[in-house]
Amino acid sequence: MDSQRDPVRVVIVDDEQLVRMALRLVIDGEPDLTVVAEAADGDAAITAVEEHQPDVVLMDVRMPGRDGLSATRELLARPAPPRVLMLTTFDSDDLVLGALRAGALGFVLKDTQPPQILDAVRTVADGNPALSPAATARVIAAATAPQSSHARDSSREAARKQLSALTERELETARAIADGLDNPEIAQRLHISVATVKAHTSSLFAKLTAQNRVQIALLVRDADQ
Repeated sequence: MDSQRDPVRVVIVDDEQLVRMALRLVIDGEPDLTVVAEAADGDAAITAVEEHQPDVVLMDVRMPGRDGLSATRELLARPAPPRVLMLTTFDSDDLVLGALRAGALGFVLKDTQPPQILDAVRTVADGNPALSPAATARVIAAATAPQSSHARDSSREAARKQLSALTERELETARAIADGLDNPEIAQRLHISVATVKAHTSSLFAKLTAQNRVQIALLVRDADQ
């Protein structure tokens, strides 16, 4: 990040004090990042965001009281919301999936090494998704909860309507994203340049009003179910 920019303001949300302390030590040790508040549950997180107007919220998924998913949905529905980076373990894939549907830009596992957590915070602060293709594919694979026939038909119809606005190449790119491919792999599959893949992906974000690759992949999955 540009050293002349103000430090990225971070709110840490986790019900475990030791986790918050550890994350604060890691984040505050960087000149371009600063922790402006901590919160132990979803309600406190919303209050902290209102008071401190952070750039990034590092949000735990599972907490007593109001969980991170509910808090994330409320925050991201507001004007000019902060970027949200979920803090989780893979045993809460269902909640992570809900958060990504709501617009969270990514997630990091609680046992992630500090340098990777810092990279994720910076990536999300810049408005980019902090989701590796492998992680994206794993989250999509976790989206297997059974639905009623009515709910399935409704989500399929809505997804197909959104995807109908895409060009053939954009749809091919969306399907490749759903398969967990990164940009070079998509370029190889479609026999196009990486720059063209990036252009198609930017168009997908705009046309589908998606904020991350998982949201695109979920639409493809819903359309095909």
